[in-house]
Amino acid sequence: MHVSQSSEEGSLDRRAEQRLIDRAKRGDSQALRELIDAHKDRLFAFLWRIIRNHHDAEELCQEAFLKAFSSLDSFSSEYRFSTWLFTIGYRLCLNAMRRKKALSGEVDFSIFSAAEPGADEETAQSEEARRLKELVWGQVDRLSPPQRAAVVLFYRHEQSCHEIAQVLQLPVATVKSHLHRARARLKEMLEPLMADDARRDRILGELAG
Repeated sequence: MHVSQSSEEGSLDRRAEQRLIDRAKRGDSQALRELIDAHKDRLFAFLWRIIRNHHDAEELCQEAFLKAFSSLDSFSSEYRFSTWLFTIGYRLCLNAMRRKKALSGEVDFSIFSAAEPGADEETAQSEEARRLKELVWGQVDRLSPPQRAAVVLFYRHEQSCHEIAQVLQLPVATVKSHLHRARARLKEMLEPLMADDARRDRILGELAG
């Protein structure tokens, strides 16, 4: 499965998505392809942000779809398919990170590039805006995996704390705690890097929501 780095995710309303899922449960291969097209870019972007390796993110994305499709009968229409899919992907990502840590020792996320895949849209932004964005997200990469996942889902994928709790399989209160601690940690890490108080306060204010 090829994951596009620049195309927009296909949009599905809840009813259309459920119709596709029902067809997929009956073995409709076209429905499976449409579900993949609708969710692959967002899933890849989420997994890439957590694991910071393009090849690994693509493999995990494929594995998440395979796992989801093999257990479609257990999917409950009470949830969004994307939430269920992100939950599967997140668990696979954590397992992959644990294996990597066991093989090579503690993962140092600071060694990875802060540049994002599919950054064509950023070319229209000023160099300063681009640099600040890279600075902020570079520091996000230093957070713990649960904190990083909570920040990415909240700010990049605009998911609610309740939705994030479903993805991370954590209580809502724990998600809120992760976000609070992540903001505090980011402020602590960014302050020495930003001599301009106004610029720092603007960036941190955006993170604080």
